[in-house]
Amino acid sequence: MTEGHIFKRYDGELNHLHYLILEMGGLVLVQVREALAAFKARDIALAHKVVALDNEVDRLEVASDDEIVKLIAKRCPVSSDLRMVIAVSKSVSDLERIGDEAVRIAGLVIELFGHESDPNSQMLRDVNRMGDMAVASLQRAVEVFDVWDEAKALSVINSRREMDEEFQADLRRLLTYVLEDTRNIGFAISVVLVIKALERIGHHAQNLAEYVIFQVQGEDIRHQQP
Repeated sequence: MTEGHIFKRYDGELNHLHYLILEMGGLVLVQVREALAAFKARDIALAHKVVALDNEVDRLEVASDDEIVKLIAKRCPVSSDLRMVIAVSKSVSDLERIGDEAVRIAGLVIELFGHESDPNSQMLRDVNRMGDMAVASLQRAVEVFDVWDEAKALSVINSRREMDEEFQADLRRLLTYVLEDTRNIGFAISVVLVIKALERIGHHAQNLAEYVIFQVQGEDIRHQQP
C-alpha cells in the first residue's frame, strides 16, 4: 500500500489505518445490501438489524478518526503517506453517510410494511435496478480502496452518469403511477425517498473513487466536468 519506512511500526500503523477503512467499507456494504433485501422481502426484522448495525459503523468511524489523529501527531506524514491519510479521513465521512442512507432505507421499510398495507408492486419494482447499481458501485469503490487502482477508480466515477439517468427515469415512472391513481401518492413518496437514498450512496461511492485518484496522482478531481 505504501513505501516501506525505516520504522516498521510506522508501516504497521499505516496498514492498520487502511484495514480500518476497509472494515468500515465492508460493513456499510452489508448494511446497504441487507436494507435492499429487507425492502424486496418486506422483512421488518432484517430492517431492524440494518438499523442496529449502525452502532458498529459509528464505532469504526470513531476508531478511524482516533487513529488518524494519533498518526498525524506522532509521524507527521508527508508526500504519498499524507495523501493516503487525507484520503482515508475523507472516506470515513462518506462511509458513515452511506451507513446513514442504509438506515434511512431500513426505516422506510419499517414504515411501509410495518402495518397492514399493500403497496403497488410496480412502484416498488423501480427500486430494484437502482439498488443493484448502487450496490455494484459501492462494492467496486471499496475494492478500489483495497488496491489503490486508478483505472478501476475511474470506472466507478464514469458509472455515475448511468445512475443519474436511472434516477430520473424512476422519478418519471413514479409520477405516471401517481397521475393514474392519486391513492398511490403516499407510497410514491416513500419510494422516491428510497431511490434518492440509493442515488446518494452512488454519489458517495464516486467520492471514494475520487479519493483514490487523489492518493495515487496527487490530483483533486472533485467537481471537474466530464
